[in-house]
Amino acid sequence: MSPFFLRLSSVMLAGLLLGLAKPLSAQTQPAGRATSQEPQRYEIGGITVSGARFLDANTLIGLTGLKVGDPVSIPGEELGRAIRKLWDQGILGDVQVVVDRVEGNRVFLDFQLKERPRLSKIFFTGISKTQADDLRNKIKIVRGKVVTDALLSNTRQAVRKFYTDKGFMNVKVNIAQEADSTLPNSVELVIDVDKGDKVRISDIAFIGNEAIADGKLKGKMKKTKEKKPYKFLNSGKFQKAEFEADKEKVIEFYNSQGFRDAIITADSLVTVKDKKGEAEKLQLRIYVEEGPKYYFRNITWNGNYLYDDKTLASILGIKKGDTYSKESLDKRLNYNPTGQDVTSIYMNDGYLFFQIEPVETRVEGDSIDIEMRLTEGVQARVKDINIAGNTKTSDHVIRRELRTLPGDKFNRELLIRSQRELASLGYFDPEKVGMNPVPNPADGTVDINYSVVEKPSDQITLSGGWGGYAGFIGTVGLVFNNFSLRKASELRNWRPVPGGDGQRLALNVQANGLQFQSYSFSFTEPWLGGRKPNALSFTLNKSIQRFSTGSNFDVRAGSFIKVNSASVSLGRRLRWPDDYFTLSNSLSFSQYKLKDYPYFSGFSTGNANNFTFNTTLARNSTDNPTFTRRGSALSLSLNLTPPYSVFPGAHPNVNEWVEFHKWMFDASWFTPLGGKFVLNTRAHFGFIGRYNQNRQIGPFERFKLGGAGLGFGGAANFLVGTEFVGLRGYDDPNEQFAIQNPNSSGGVAYNKYVMELRYPVSLNPAATVYVLGFAEAGNAFENYSTYNPYKLYRSAGVGARIFMSAFGLLGFDYGYGFDTVTPYAPTNGKQDRGKFHFIIGQQIR
Repeated sequence: MSPFFLRLSSVMLAGLLLGLAKPLSAQTQPAGRATSQEPQRYEIGGITVSGARFLDANTLIGLTGLKVGDPVSIPGEELGRAIRKLWDQGILGDVQVVVDRVEGNRVFLDFQLKERPRLSKIFFTGISKTQADDLRNKIKIVRGKVVTDALLSNTRQAVRKFYTDKGFMNVKVNIAQEADSTLPNSVELVIDVDKGDKVRISDIAFIGNEAIADGKLKGKMKKTKEKKPYKFLNSGKFQKAEFEADKEKVIEFYNSQGFRDAIITADSLVTVKDKKGEAEKLQLRIYVEEGPKYYFRNITWNGNYLYDDKTLASILGIKKGDTYSKESLDKRLNYNPTGQDVTSIYMNDGYLFFQIEPVETRVEGDSIDIEMRLTEGVQARVKDINIAGNTKTSDHVIRRELRTLPGDKFNRELLIRSQRELASLGYFDPEKVGMNPVPNPADGTVDINYSVVEKPSDQITLSGGWGGYAGFIGTVGLVFNNFSLRKASELRNWRPVPGGDGQRLALNVQANGLQFQSYSFSFTEPWLGGRKPNALSFTLNKSIQRFSTGSNFDVRAGSFIKVNSASVSLGRRLRWPDDYFTLSNSLSFSQYKLKDYPYFSGFSTGNANNFTFNTTLARNSTDNPTFTRRGSALSLSLNLTPPYSVFPGAHPNVNEWVEFHKWMFDASWFTPLGGKFVLNTRAHFGFIGRYNQNRQIGPFERFKLGGAGLGFGGAANFLVGTEFVGLRGYDDPNEQFAIQNPNSSGGVAYNKYVMELRYPVSLNPAATVYVLGFAEAGNAFENYSTYNPYKLYRSAGVGARIFMSAFGLLGFDYGYGFDTVTPYAPTNGKQDRGKFHFIIGQQIR
C-alpha cells in the first residue's frame, strides 16, 4: 500500500477515535442507528489550517473543496478527496486532517500541513563551468519553484540525457538538498555528476540476417556507427533515441526489398573491457527476423473513370513478379522525384481532391494482390494567390515568375516549377521558399499561399594593396541585383539604393597604379515592358594596360593596349522544346589600340575593330543557384563577325577588322547521391574558325588554359580579347610551366571535362559553404593540325566554395597535376605538381 493511502487510512481512523472520545460518542445510540464503528454524518462547523508558514490558509482551504455547512462522513470519501486535492498541488510534503472537536452534529476539522521548500540556487560539482552553464540552459529550472519529487526526478533525467547523448552511458547523478540560510524555507540543490568514461561502439553485428549482408544494413543507420581508426568522421557514440530511429530505417530498408514482415526482435550492448578491466567501448548486437520475401501479383483498379486500367498500370510501372515494396509503391503512386507518378497525372490536370489508396486484398504464399481504390473528385481552379515575406522585393516581381495564375486549373507540376523560379531569382533564401495550397471544397477552388524569406542580394567588392613599382592596387565593385530604376527619382527610396524591381546594376573599377586601369558599367532589365520575360542589357567597358620599359620601370613611355567596348543584348524565354530554354542575341563593338603589345603574335602595333553578333541557346533546369542538387545547365553560343574578307575590295590587313566565327558549348549536370552528396559533371568545348581559307585566324578571342582561369597569375583578366579557361593543378598562362607558351596568342580550340563531388557544410543564405573533390582534364591547341581530343592534361584535388550574399562566390582549391609540362624557356626549376588556387566569381568553365 502506498504512503499516501496509509496516511489517509490512519487519519480517518484517528478522526474516528477522536470523535468517539467526544461526548457525542458516549451517547446511547437509538435502535436502528449505525454503531460507533460505522461512518457518522456530521455538518462541518469550521475548518482550520496549521503548519502553513508561507502559503495562504484561505487559499488552501479553498483547494480542499470543503466549506462550512457541508455534510461529511467520518470516516468517508469527502476527507479523502480533500487530502488528494491538496496533495496534487505538489507544494506540500505532508497532509493530515484531524477532528479538532465535535459539538452536537457539527464537526471542526484541522488540516495539518508541511510545506515543501523552494529552490534558491543550483550548484554543479564534478564537471567544468562550461558544461555547468550548458546544463543550466538545458534544465531551465526557475528560482523560487517548489522542490518536488517530480522536479528532482526530471532534473536527474535531464542531466543523464545530456551526457548519454554525448556518449557517456555510465553517467551517475546525485542530487543533495542543503538549506539556504539566507532565505526562509529554501534549499540549494547540489548536483554531483560523475560522467564516467565515454563509451563508443566498437562493432555492430546483425544476427539472423541471411538475405541482406551486415554492411548494407549498417549503411542504412545514419547516426549509429562503428568507431574505427579509418573512419575519421564517425564518433561511434551510442545514443538511444538515434538508435531507435536507425532501427526503423533498417526495417524500412527490409520492407523496400520485399521483406514486409521483417522485425528486430532484440538488441543488446556488450561492454568491452580493456586490459585494466575498465569499460572502454561497446559492442552492439541487433537480432532480426527477416521473414519471407514477397512479390507483387495482381494489381487491379477501382474508381477510375478518366484513365483506363492500362494507362494507369503503365504509369505505375510495376509488373507481376516484381519485388514487393511499399516505399516504391508509394513513390509511384504519389510523388516520384525522377519521373511521372499516378497522382501527378490527376493533380496536373486540376484534380486536387484526388485520392488513391492501395489495399492488400489477398496474400497467398509469397504473393500479394493489390486493389487501387481511387477517388477522382472534381477539378479545382486557382482562386487567390497570396504572397508573404517579401519585405523588399515588389509583389509584381514575384507574381511574374509564378506559373500558377488565378482562374487556371490547379497544376502540381507548375506549383513546383513556381517554387523553383522563385528560388532561382537570388533574392530569397532558396531553402525557405514555401508553397501551401489551401483547398476550398465548398466551391471547388484552391488558394495558393507562397512564402519567402528575403536575403541580401547586393554585392560589394573592396580590395587594395601595394604592389612594388606599380603602386597602389585596388578594386571597387558594386552589384545591385535587385535594383529599381523606377524608384530612383524619389530620395526616400535611397536606403542605400532603390530596390525591389529585379533589375541589375553593376559598376566596377580596377586600378594597378599606371600599369592597369579598367572601368565597366552594365544594366539589365529582365522584363522589358513588364509583360514578357524579355531581358534587355547594356554594357560599357574601358581599359588600358601599360607595360614598363627600361630599368626604372617607367610605364608611361612603354607599350600598351587600350580597349573601348559596348554591347547590347536581348534575351527571351522559349516555349519549345520546353520552357526551360532561353535564346539571347547581342551586338557588341570593341576598339583596340596597341603599341608594341607582346601577347598577340603577328600583331603588336596598330588599331583593330571587332564588331560581333552573338546568339546563345541555353537550357537551365537546376533547382538552386548557390548549392544545386539536381538538374542541368546547357549552353550553345555562336559569335560571328561580318566576313570582311569575302567583300569586294577587302583590306589586306586582317587585324584592322577582326574576322572569325566562334563556337562554344558548355554542359553541366547535377545528380544527387546518398545523403547530402551531389555529383556535378561538366563538359566544355570551344572552337574558332575562319571564313576565308587563305587568311590566318587572328589573335583575338583565342583560348588560354591553366590555373584558376582569371588571367595573368590569377590577377585581373586584363588581357581583353582572350578567353581564359581554368585548369586546376597547373600554372597560370604566364608562368614558367604554363600549358601554353605565354608569348603565343592562345589556342583555336579547347576541350575540358570535370567531375566534382560536392558536400554542403552550411546552407545558411548569409554564407553558403560546401566542400568538393574534383578530377578534371583539358587542353588547348594552337591550330587544328595539332588538335587531339584525347591529349589532355589531367589533375585532381579538393576545394571549398563560400557564397556570401555581400561578396559573391569565393573559392579555394588545391589541385595536383598528373602530366608533365614542357617549360616554354630553359629553366633550372622543376614543375610544381601541387597548386593552390584562389577563385573569385562564378566559374563557368
